Amino acid sequence: MKALIFAAGLGSRLKPLTDTTPKALLPIGGKPMLEHVILKLKASGFNELVINIHHHGQQIIDYLQSKDNFGLNIHISDERDCLLDTGGGIKHAQQFLDGKEPFLVHNADILSNVDLKQLYQYHSHSLATLLVSQRESSRHLLFDKENRLCGWQNRETGEVKSPHPNFIPSMYDGYAFSGIHVISPEIFKWMDTWTGKFSIINFYLAICEKANIQAYPLNNLKLLDIGKPEALVKAEEWLKQHS
Repeated sequence: MKALIFAAGLGSRLKPLTDTTPKALLPIGGKPMLEHVILKLKASGFNELVINIHHHGQQIIDYLQSKDNFGLNIHISDERDCLLDTGGGIKHAQQFLDGKEPFLVHNADILSNVDLKQLYQYHSHSLATLLVSQRESSRHLLFDKENRLCGWQNRETGEVKSPHPNFIPSMYDGYAFSGIHVISPEIFKWMDTWTGKFSIINFYLAICEKANIQAYPLNNLKLLDIGKPEALVKAEEWLKQHS
């Protein structure tokens, strides 16, 4: 089972902590947040990982080597020349992810209670399966009654995105995206004309009229996005509660 971990982010909201350290290596409970994700993936049966790097990327390489790659087969998708965003990052890692089996994508700065193996096994007939929940968020992905992606809405600004004409957001179920999804390798054929830096959400929205982008709603999802300094404190408490 393969998985891609996004660890290339600049961590701008966590400055000055990230001035000299990549966000993925900031410690939580005595371990870098990247290590918590790696160990969860390993416990869930994932044995081949791809980790993308950019900001202070050599530190991540050195850390993985010091841990003997946690006994896993780990590839580095090097974006140190140019940060490619989530969609571009997935496409850049194609050489490691292409093949016959789906792969899971997980942000390095996310803690959750989701059963990753169960999510992976749920994915079957869609091009991508997105872990979502009805948690509070200004930005929601919009799905129809069959849990198929149809659009996106920023509820604060009123901005709406959808390939469907005469799209009415209120007719769809809104969910917040978790930063965790499972993707079939056929995705790379859809990405042929997409180049450079691009968002995977914008990509999903561009193709969802023709491709099945499916929701995996989890009502009891507990999720923590470690994007701000105060979230580091919450993460310490999280680990105490969920250890």
